Amino acid sequence: MFSLFLYYYYLKIQTMNSIPSVNLEDFISGDPDRKQKFIKEIGKAYEEIGFVALKGHFLDDKLVDNLYKEVKNFFDLPVDTKQKYEIPGIGGQRGYVSFGKESAKGKKEGDLKEFWHFGQYVEDNPKLEEEYPSNVTVEELPKFNEIGKETYRMLEKTARYVLRALALHLDLEETYFDQYIHNGNSILRPIHYPPIKEEPKEAVRAAAHGDINLITLLMGAQGRGLQVQNHKGEWIDAIAEPDELMINVGDMLSRHTNNKLKSTIHRVINPPKELWGTSRYSIPFFMHPVSEMRLDVLESCIDEDHPKLYDDISAGEFLHERLVELGLIKK
Repeated sequence: MFSLFLYYYYLKIQTMNSIPSVNLEDFISGDPDRKQKFIKEIGKAYEEIGFVALKGHFLDDKLVDNLYKEVKNFFDLPVDTKQKYEIPGIGGQRGYVSFGKESAKGKKEGDLKEFWHFGQYVEDNPKLEEEYPSNVTVEELPKFNEIGKETYRMLEKTARYVLRALALHLDLEETYFDQYIHNGNSILRPIHYPPIKEEPKEAVRAAAHGDINLITLLMGAQGRGLQVQNHKGEWIDAIAEPDELMINVGDMLSRHTNNKLKSTIHRVINPPKELWGTSRYSIPFFMHPVSEMRLDVLESCIDEDHPKLYDDISAGEFLHERLVELGLIKK
């Protein structure tokens, strides 16, 4: 009897200290029971730890391999070549952002990374096309932008179905989020964490932070580095299987749901000293809505035990506030 108790206690501890895995194929299978199973699993995970590892997404192996090849080719270009794609005055929303430019909220030290931004490919909306900065074309790599665009589209499609499941979990109409994410201000960010050459004073590859957006879909979480803070304040490793994306709730969605869905603090730690000579590549897709979306707390997420926690604000206003905090836009 005692050993059975220990077994169940061990299972509980393991659940608290690991990221749940779900399969999107359940949601799109056409089987109502499988669909409901996915909604229940992802809803529970996002209420408890704010992260899931997702199988059954729309990225195929060939596209992933091609993307990593093009990303490595870009970051291997000479510094002078990369810097000509660093566009001033747009808060790093498109093109190249050089080493150490971004810092987490409340941190003075720049993160140990450089990155690129692919932005939205606007359809049938000249006003938004004018409003969003244009994507930047890398002349030296003819396939770079084509592969980036295809990856962007497949991750956007995956995110759409995840948000549909969350809408149903929140007792909203299934396509509630569709109107806000179509032509949304989403970003695909290939990141290069270069080899560490000397003892970092304070900086880490990415300091503890929450994401700004609705949800984040992360490629490249297969090795140790990404850590998630659980509700007890402990840091746990978030390591995906080769066929999984790591997907987490961002601050916009957490705010909209009055913290019912958790935007969890996470970080990317420096590797042990023996691995300082290695690079790490990570590719998050930050799913943003259009700027006009209201992030006002949903009425269904307010009750006597859960009073309204946040003032009313639009997605565009919230994004601007956070970009200032990150040092990407000057006040």
